[in-house]
Amino acid sequence: MEGINEISLNSEQPLKGKKILLGVCGSIAAYKSVFLLRLLMNKGAEVHVIMTPNAEKFVTPLTFSTLSQNPVFVHLWHETTGNQDWSKHVQIAQNADLIVIAPATMNTIAKLALGLCDDALTATVFSASCPILIAPAMDREMYVSPQNQKNLSTLNELGYHILPTNNGFLASGLKGEGRMLEPEEILENILFHLTPKILHQKKILINVGPTQEAIDPVRFISNHSSGKMGIAIAQWAYRMGAQVTVVAGPVNVPIPMYLNTLHVKNALEMYELMKKIWSDYDFLIATAAVADFRPSHISHQKIKKIDNLNTLTLELTKNPDILFELSKQKKNHQKVIGFALETQNALENAKNKLLKKQLDWIVLNTMEEKNSTFGYDTNKVWFISKNKTIETHLLHKEQIAIELLFLLVKEL
Repeated sequence: MEGINEISLNSEQPLKGKKILLGVCGSIAAYKSVFLLRLLMNKGAEVHVIMTPNAEKFVTPLTFSTLSQNPVFVHLWHETTGNQDWSKHVQIAQNADLIVIAPATMNTIAKLALGLCDDALTATVFSASCPILIAPAMDREMYVSPQNQKNLSTLNELGYHILPTNNGFLASGLKGEGRMLEPEEILENILFHLTPKILHQKKILINVGPTQEAIDPVRFISNHSSGKMGIAIAQWAYRMGAQVTVVAGPVNVPIPMYLNTLHVKNALEMYELMKKIWSDYDFLIATAAVADFRPSHISHQKIKKIDNLNTLTLELTKNPDILFELSKQKKNHQKVIGFALETQNALENAKNKLLKKQLDWIVLNTMEEKNSTFGYDTNKVWFISKNKTIETHLLHKEQIAIELLFLLVKEL
C-alpha cells in the first residue's frame, strides 16, 4: 500500500491527467468510437486519436479532432512536410498511459499478431510500453474464424488485453458474436486498468438495497433504499483490484454484470447466505437497508378487503440483526463497516451502534440533509470509528465510495 497518501481519485473525472490513445480502424462500429471519445473526455482524459486510412471512410478525422481538441494522426508521411513528422508515433506512444483500439478489425488484429508495421496505428502500438486494450468488431464468421481466434490468442499471450464482443445484430444483417462492446462497457474496462490497485488480493462482501418481507403473495413490507450507495462501493472496490461479492436485495438500479452478485429477497435469506460465506472475506461493508421486522404469518392467498372492517392488524417478528451477528463472528484480520440512517440524535446514535455492534467503522447519514439518502445520487456522511469522526460535504455517492475505500486502506 506504499504511496496511498499520494493517491487521489475524483469520481466525476477519474481519468484526469491520463493520456489515452484511441485507435480507430475501418469498421461500421467506428461511429461508437465518437461516443467513446466523448465519454473519455467527460471523465477528464486527454485523448489523441489515431485512425487507419480505411477508418476515414466511416468517420472523418475532422469529427475526432473537433471533439478531442487534438490533431488526428492518420498518415506516417505528409507530402507537405516531408519526413519531419515521421517519428511522431514514438513520442505519442511513450507519453500514453493506455492505448485502446476500438474498433479493432480482423486486419489490424492480424497485423499486430504478426508484427506488421505499415501505418500510423501499428507503428504507434509497437512503440508503446503502456497497457493496450483491443475491442474487436467484425462479422460473426470473421470473428470466430480459426485465423482470427489464433491471432487474438497470440495477442493475449503477448500481453494485450482482449475485450470480449457482444452477441447481437451485425452490419451484415446477421446476428451473433462480433459486435463491438458499447462505449460504456469499454469505458469500464479503461477505468479498471487505470485505477490504482490498492485493494489487490482483498476480498470484500457487500450487501445492498432493501429487503422485502412478504405479507401475502402480492404485498410486502419494505423501504425506499435504491442500492445506489452499495453498488457504487462495489464498483470502485472492483476497479481497485478487490474480489467483490454483492448480496443484493430487490434493488431498482442496474448492477454491473462484472460484479459477482447473489440475489435475495428477504432478511432471513440475506442473513443465511451471508453467514455461510462471511468467513472467506476480509471486509464486510453493510449498506443494505434490512427490514427490522417481518410478518409472523404470511397469508398464502391475497388478503381481501372486507367492507365492514376498517383496520387490519399485522403481527410482526423481529428479523436477525445481520450486522451484529456477522460482526460477532469476525476474525482478527476481518473488518466490519456498517451504515446508519438516523433522524434524531444522529451522531450519538451512530456511535452507540458502532460500539454495540462491535464495528470498525460506521458511515452515518441523516434525513435532514437535502438531496441525500434514498434515491439521490448525492449524500453527506460522517465516517465514524472509536477514535475518529470525519464529516464530508455533500458528495456524489461514487465519491463517498472512493473516500471510504481509501480510508479502509489507510487503516490496514
